[in-house]
Amino acid sequence: QVQLVESGGGLVQAGGSLRLSCAASGRTFSSYAMGWFRQAPGKGREIVAAINWSGTVTYYADSVKGRFTISRDNAKNTVYLQMNSLKPEDTAVYYCAASSRLRVGEHDYNYWGQGTQVTVSS
Repeated sequence: QVQLVESGGGLVQAGGSLRLSCAASGRTFSSYAMGWFRQAPGKGREIVAAINWSGTVTYYADSVKGRFTISRDNAKNTVYLQMNSLKPEDTAVYYCAASSRLRVGEHDYNYWGQGTQVTVSS
């Protein structure tokens, strides 16, 4: 069982940066791949980025490549999402999730946080 708590969301102007954190409980965090997803109003949930258990393999959605960076610190049971050059279309609720293997589909993730709101003003 893994419990996830996101933090770091907020309101930022276009072109700005935010760093999201996801703290996990449980001693098995390092065995899970982690993903960041987002859901904008009226839209489905989409993957933003994912990272394998060791941090050596990452995946990014095309829409965020070159702007967002996912990383993890297994000693701190935390995964991060550094978001730079933010755009209004990045506005969404951001969720972190845990999976047994690095996957891009939300149905492959077993554990979810409650989400944190990111709002980018133009």
